[in-house]
Amino acid sequence: MTHRDIVVVGAGPAGLAAAEGALAAGARVTLIDSADQPGGQYHRMLPEAYEATRPEALQHGWTAFQRRLRRVRGHPDCAWWSESSVWALERPDPAPDRDSDLDRDPDRDSDPDRDREQPRPPRVHVLRGPADGSGRRRTTLEPDALVLAVGAHDRVLPFPGWELPGVFTAGAAQALAKGERVVVGDRAVIAGTGPFLLPVAASLLEAGAQVLEVLEANTPRTVARGWSQRPWQLAAQAGKSGELAEYTALLLRHRVPYRTGRTVVEARGDGRVEEVVTARLRPDWSVVPGSERTLAVDAVCVTHGFSPQLELPVAAGCALRGTLGGEFVAVDDDQATSRPGVYAAGEITGVAGAPAARAEGALAGWRAAGGDPDTAAVRRLRRSRDQGRAFAERLARAHPIGAAWPGWLRPETVVCRCEEADYASLCRAAADPAGSAARVAKLATRAGLGPCQARVCGPTVAELNARLSGAPADREAEGLPVPAPHRRPLAQPIRLGELAAAPQPPHQP
Repeated sequence: MTHRDIVVVGAGPAGLAAAEGALAAGARVTLIDSADQPGGQYHRMLPEAYEATRPEALQHGWTAFQRRLRRVRGHPDCAWWSESSVWALERPDPAPDRDSDLDRDPDRDSDPDRDREQPRPPRVHVLRGPADGSGRRRTTLEPDALVLAVGAHDRVLPFPGWELPGVFTAGAAQALAKGERVVVGDRAVIAGTGPFLLPVAASLLEAGAQVLEVLEANTPRTVARGWSQRPWQLAAQAGKSGELAEYTALLLRHRVPYRTGRTVVEARGDGRVEEVVTARLRPDWSVVPGSERTLAVDAVCVTHGFSPQLELPVAAGCALRGTLGGEFVAVDDDQATSRPGVYAAGEITGVAGAPAARAEGALAGWRAAGGDPDTAAVRRLRRSRDQGRAFAERLARAHPIGAAWPGWLRPETVVCRCEEADYASLCRAAADPAGSAARVAKLATRAGLGPCQARVCGPTVAELNARLSGAPADREAEGLPVPAPHRRPLAQPIRLGELAAAPQPPHQP
């Protein structure tokens, strides 16, 4: 029996389940993640040096996670690559040239059956070692199949003062609280939209911070209308109801008010945030005049949903699909993408929570390894995955981003924090017929050209440019080219010295 070599990128709930599924199907697995421990944001763990006596305090499903982790890490056919970043995916030529292929493993070259397998998934270029270290080494993997489970990051809409120190994404604040027991401030406000506001508040409270308010921007009617449609479908999400009850009890115990239809529209301070202005919002997120309130704080945690990390899927050539919740990787019933040999799971296919991500990951790993597509277990995974997709649609309806949010902006409001490009510069570029094209506007304003390479500001800048230039809201429906903000040849930063150094062969599991 020939074992398939599977590379799984990302070790969160989806990636860990994918590794377990591929191992169960008899594959050899290389599990890659930039963190030093598996778990992703959902199961972010304290460093071992902390010797935590109750590591499950900030976790849900800790026992099941630990069991899965032991099965994966302890499997003889699994190689765990921590502190490793996939910096590029290289699509192979249709007919491989054995004299010119980069970084080919000579041991694998000797198998003629592999050369006849067409088409091949992309080569995976990896940097191994801490991101801030000087001894990282470059290597390349050529798997039989690739599972991408790279997750998502917070989307944050700009507002006056959001660039001040002390204004954090909610995900960053939670990561510090869960992974380091560090609080971002003593008096914090959490604002934005979506259920993620609640676990962030719980993490800060458990770590010792005072949470003054949790602010959901959408009105009670919008939230209720989104969650109340087809309520019988919520029976499949009983676990989430239990989590909601826990978070609600925690907020009540700490007397933290949860307000809907209100958000942070300005942060103020001399050198760092000292106070915020909150305001009541209409359903379209326009500010209700006279509803502003000022609150003294030393930290603000903001999230307006999630942006999937699509750099690697786009580099692999995977097709994307637009949904109510944004743009995600298109997959079929087996989690296979449009690129042969490439599978996707988790938040890059839709933000539906950890249970759905685990189901998608297990299905992707099993099928990537050639597992039977019609077993009872596979059918259960597909049902769980489909329930998760229905939950994602409900989530997008209950917590949309209102169309009138640009009304918060002022001419001097920073839109791209890396390059300090402000709203006025975007307006000037859009008003100039010669500079309104997306690429020209990017060069003129420098928005998106900084270190984050538009990962934070990209969706916002694209939306504002479309509004200011009068472009159709749905360019694809109008037959116009759709911008590809995720198309980056280098998915992660790499030093020139690392790029010039000869790649080293990978250590096989």
